Amino acid sequence: MTGPDRPTPPTSTYRLQLGPGTTFADAAALVDYLSALGVGALYSSPVLQAAPGSTHGYDVTDPTRASRELGGEEGLRALAARLREHGMGLLVDLVPNHMGVADAHANPWWWDVLRHGPASRYARFFDIDWGRGPLLLPVLADDGDGGAAALTELAIDGDCLTYGERRFPLAPGSADGDDGDDGDDGDDGDDGDDVGVVHERQHYRLVSWRRGNTDLNYRRFFDISELAAVRVEDPEVFAATHEAVLRWVGEGLVTGLRIDHPDGLADPGGYLRRLRAAAPGAWLVVEKILAIGESLPVSWPVDGSTGYDALREVCGVFVDPNGERTLTELSTVECGGWDPRGEEHVCRREIGERVLRAEVRRIAALAPGVDRERVEQAVIELLAAFPVYRSYLPEGRAAFDAAVATARERRPELAAEIDGVAGAVLAAPDAELATRLQQTSGMVMAKGVEDTAFYRCPRLVALNEVGGDPARFGVPVAEFHERAAAREAGWPATMTTLSTHDTKRSEDVRARLAVVSELADEFASAARKWSARCGLPEPTLNLLAWQTLVGAWPIDSGRLRAYLAKAAREAKLRTSWTDPDPDFDAAVEAWPEAVWADEDLLADVGAFVGRVREPGWSNALGQKITQLAGPGVPDVYQGSELWDLSLVDPDNRRPVDFARRRRLLRRLDSGWLPPVDDSGAAKLHVTATVLRLRRDRPLSFRCYRPLWAEGAAAGHCLAFARGSDAEVVVVATRLPVGLAREGGWRDTMLPLPGPRHGGGGRWTNLITRRPVTGPFPLLADLLARYPVALLLREDQ
Repeated sequence: MTGPDRPTPPTSTYRLQLGPGTTFADAAALVDYLSALGVGALYSSPVLQAAPGSTHGYDVTDPTRASRELGGEEGLRALAARLREHGMGLLVDLVPNHMGVADAHANPWWWDVLRHGPASRYARFFDIDWGRGPLLLPVLADDGDGGAAALTELAIDGDCLTYGERRFPLAPGSADGDDGDDGDDGDDGDDGDDVGVVHERQHYRLVSWRRGNTDLNYRRFFDISELAAVRVEDPEVFAATHEAVLRWVGEGLVTGLRIDHPDGLADPGGYLRRLRAAAPGAWLVVEKILAIGESLPVSWPVDGSTGYDALREVCGVFVDPNGERTLTELSTVECGGWDPRGEEHVCRREIGERVLRAEVRRIAALAPGVDRERVEQAVIELLAAFPVYRSYLPEGRAAFDAAVATARERRPELAAEIDGVAGAVLAAPDAELATRLQQTSGMVMAKGVEDTAFYRCPRLVALNEVGGDPARFGVPVAEFHERAAAREAGWPATMTTLSTHDTKRSEDVRARLAVVSELADEFASAARKWSARCGLPEPTLNLLAWQTLVGAWPIDSGRLRAYLAKAAREAKLRTSWTDPDPDFDAAVEAWPEAVWADEDLLADVGAFVGRVREPGWSNALGQKITQLAGPGVPDVYQGSELWDLSLVDPDNRRPVDFARRRRLLRRLDSGWLPPVDDSGAAKLHVTATVLRLRRDRPLSFRCYRPLWAEGAAAGHCLAFARGSDAEVVVVATRLPVGLAREGGWRDTMLPLPGPRHGGGGRWTNLITRRPVTGPFPLLADLLARYPVALLLREDQ
C-alpha cells in the first residue's frame, strides 16, 4: 500500500495462540511482559466465536461476536485497553474464506441452511451448488459399505435427525407424516424405515465420509469438509461476516488485521479493496505464500504479507552450499532418486485426482468439451502446472499462460481439452469457471507441495518450509541482500517471520539442521549407520526421521511418535489419513521406543547432536537478529524468544512457560550478559535488545545497505546497515563449523559506514554493551562473546 494515508505499522508483533488455555484475560496478564520485551503489537489467533473446544479459532461458527470461551467482547475490550496502556496495538487474525460446520448446531447460519435449504436467508452465504441436489454431508462411518450400516443408526429426537452425538435439523413438516403415500406413520421415528423416509425429505443427505473428496457439492477449505466456504464476495455476506471486527477497528480496539488464506476467495483483490475502504486506518497483511521472485499484486491495497518469503531467505543464507552434493547423493541412494520438481508434479496431480476431485468436477462442469472425463483430466493437469499459487487474472496472465504451456507439454494428448478450458477462462476472466479454477489452484499447490512433496523430499528438511523450495540449496549472500533491499524499497511495512503456527518445524530446529549442511559427510555416514541398525521401513520417512531426531533433540518419544505418524500420513506413500496401512502405522509408532531402547544407538545420535548444538545456537542467533533488525515488521512466535525446538502443529501449540521468560528478562535488565547455552537466555537477550531499539528509535530502521567484510573469512559474515544515516549495523556469523575449521576470523574486519553529516564514528555494541574500537573493527574482537552484534552509532 502506498500514499500519504497509509497506516502506521507496529514496530514488531508477538504472535499468541489463544484457546482454552490462553484467554483474553490470560493475554492481558502477559502485556506487561510483552511490553518489557519491546513488542509493538500483540498478534492474536482468531478471536471470533469458534467451534466448541476449538484449540486454534480457525473454525469460526459465529462471526458476529467475540468468542465466549476466550472471554467475550468484555474480555476483548479489557485486553485492548491493557495494550493501549502500554502503547501497544492489537493485530487480529481474520478468517474470511470459511466457517466451521463440524457441529452444525454451533453454527446458526449453517443450521438454518440445513433446515430450510435454498429458501434459507443464509443459503447464499455459503458456496453451495444447489443445482446438484441436496447438500451432501460426508459424516457417516464407512467400512467399505458406502455408509450403508451407518444409515441404520440414524434416529429422530424431537426436531432433529441424529447420528451418534451429532444433530441435524429437520425441515419444517418433514416428520409430520402428511405427505400421502410416503409411508410415514407420524410416530417418533423409532422405525428405521420411517427414519430413512424422513432423511430423504431433508435439504441435505448424510453420506459416507469417503465421498467428501469426490462428490461434495459445497466448497470447503482445502480438503477439510468441516470447514465450509463462505461467499464473502457478496456485499451482504461481507457485511454480515465483518460487522463485529470492523466495529472493533473503528473503535480503535483492533489496530491491524491479518487475512487468512486470501487465495481461497473468489476475488481477493476486490475483497481487499472493500476491506481497506471499511478499515482505512488498519495495518493490513495477508497470509500469502509467494513463489520465489513473485511479489504481491500491485492492485492489492495491503501493507504486505505474513513473511514466508523472508523466512526462506533468512534461513537459507545460513545453509552451506558445499553440502549439497553429499546430501543429494544420500537422498538419491537411500530414497531411490532426487527429482523434487518431478515429485511436486506427481503430488499435485495426486491431489487433483484423489483429494480435491469434487472441486475438479465442479470446475470441469463449467468448461467446454464433450468427454467429461477428458475435460476433468485437463483441469487436473492445468491445476498441477501453475508456477505460483494463484494467477489473479487478468494481471496474472503470464503465470496462467505458463501453466497452460506446461500442461500441454506434459499431456499433449489432452491439448485440445486444455486449450478449451484455457480459452474459456481467458474469454471471461471474471466468470465462474475462471474464478473456481483460480480458487482451486492454490489448494492443489498447498496440498500437493507443502503437505505432500515436502514430506517426500528429505535431502535437507530445513529447506522444506512454507514458502520454501527444497530444490534450491540455500540462499547466496548477494541474493539475500538483493531481496532484503527490494523488501525495504517496495514493502517496508510487510510482516517478516521465522516461525508460525503453520511452519513445518521451528526456526531453531531449522537453524540446527542448517549445520548438517556443513557436516554433510559426517551426517550421511551416521544416517546410513543408524538406518542399518534401526531403520524405518519407508526410506524417505526414515531419512526425515533421523533429521527430525537431530533437529529437535532432546525430544521425548511421545512427541516424536506423533510427529512421525503425521509425516507418514501426509507423505501418502505407505499410509494416509484416508487409506491407512495398520501394519505400517504400527511400525512407525514403535520406532521411537526402539531407538530409545538401543542405548548405543541413542548415545551415537546424542554425540552427533553434540557436534551440531553450538553451531546451531550460532545460526539461531544469526537468523533471529537478521529477521528482527531487517526490513519489514518482525513477528516473534510465542515462546521463540528462547530456544524452541517445536515441530509441525499441534506440537508448536504447546503451552509456553512465560514465568521463566519473565525471570530471565528481569535478570537481563539487571545487567546480566548471559552465556550462549542451553538456557536460551542469549536469544532472549538478542530479541529484547533489537525489539526495544526498534520501538525506541523506529527511524533507525529505515533504508537498507549491505555491508561486506574484508579478509580471509569474509564469506562467513553477514552484515547490513539500517537508518537513513546508516546508524545501526547488524552482524551475524554464517557457517560457523567451516569458520572454526578454517582457523576462525583471523584478520577479517568489517568496514563500518561513516556518517553523512559529519561527526565521529563512535559505536556501541548493544549486545555486549561495550564500545567498538575504530571504523574497521576486527570480527574476532566484535564477535568474541556472541556470534552476532548490533551496533549503534552514538553521535547522532
